[in-house]
Amino acid sequence: MRVNQVHYALREELIRLLKNKGVSWDQLFANLSRRGISPSPPAVDLRPVDEGLVVLEAAVELSRDPCLMIHLGQRLGLASYGSFGFALMSCANVRESIRLLLRYGHVMFRPAWTVHEHEGGLLLRPRITIGTAKQQQLFSELIFSSLVTLGRELCGDTAERAQDVKLHLRFSRPSYWVHFRRAFNMPVAFECEHNQLFLPARVLDFPVKTANRSEHILFQQQCEEILRGLQAVGKTTAAVRHLLIQSAGDFLDIRRVARRLNLSERTLRRRLVAESASFSSIVDEIKNLLAREYLAKTELKIAEIGDLLCYAEPSSFRRAFVRWNGMTPIDYRQQHMTENISQGAYA
Repeated sequence: MRVNQVHYALREELIRLLKNKGVSWDQLFANLSRRGISPSPPAVDLRPVDEGLVVLEAAVELSRDPCLMIHLGQRLGLASYGSFGFALMSCANVRESIRLLLRYGHVMFRPAWTVHEHEGGLLLRPRITIGTAKQQQLFSELIFSSLVTLGRELCGDTAERAQDVKLHLRFSRPSYWVHFRRAFNMPVAFECEHNQLFLPARVLDFPVKTANRSEHILFQQQCEEILRGLQAVGKTTAAVRHLLIQSAGDFLDIRRVARRLNLSERTLRRRLVAESASFSSIVDEIKNLLAREYLAKTELKIAEIGDLLCYAEPSSFRRAFVRWNGMTPIDYRQQHMTENISQGAYA
């Protein structure tokens, strides 16, 4: 998955919306040039947040549609977020999806989010600290529209029946405010202290209709690999880890990994050695990581976990796990039985 997956989706959907409004790409470039941004066609990079805000403002101005950001957010569904979207789809409930948002949201897209307890529920607040007041307003409309769209996709009809969910916005009520209630299907208040979405306690327990525990662990680890890849890990090692996580269940061998990276097997081995790693050690590391996650966070049987990790016999998986951790899978699970109890999950 590309780290900029959602930025690419955002750009493509913006292009489609502008085309539907009769706005050409050349018109957008001309407008951006007047604002001091000179991208090279056909690229418009929305990743630098400050420049991205200017692009969004220019798009609204040219389209003459004040609700453009609301419409754009409604087009950014789960498929727009790559591995992060799949991780959300595999969550057990809304509460767990919020945990993902807090941990990985700043990597997949902007802004970062904070959460605050309120009346037994939670307040979700985006950190929007740059841009003019108008740009911040447009960005708020975009991200809350997308967030509500994600919630409806995750929970289906249950989300439509949600009561007491409220949207608070800092800016004054715009002339097109009636569109907010229609788009969000919830009470919307303006001139508030914060931009925030209030979720009552009962909404946090709404089940995700596509929940899948074993897939959730895989997709969450893909997100972890993206975080890891942004840190000081060897470039080749990070790429191998990411491919192995993606292929979990049918782990790629070194020949197929090398082909995916457009390298020869010999070159791949040499680069890993230069980063003090080896292919077999990375495979063991990934399998051990997933094994511990499955044992601590699912009720899968030991044989089922071994099968997910491509071990033909449970005894082979057991021997490998003992070699990695100095204890049996059963002992590890018993030791971590209480880890699924939330301990400051939103801190």
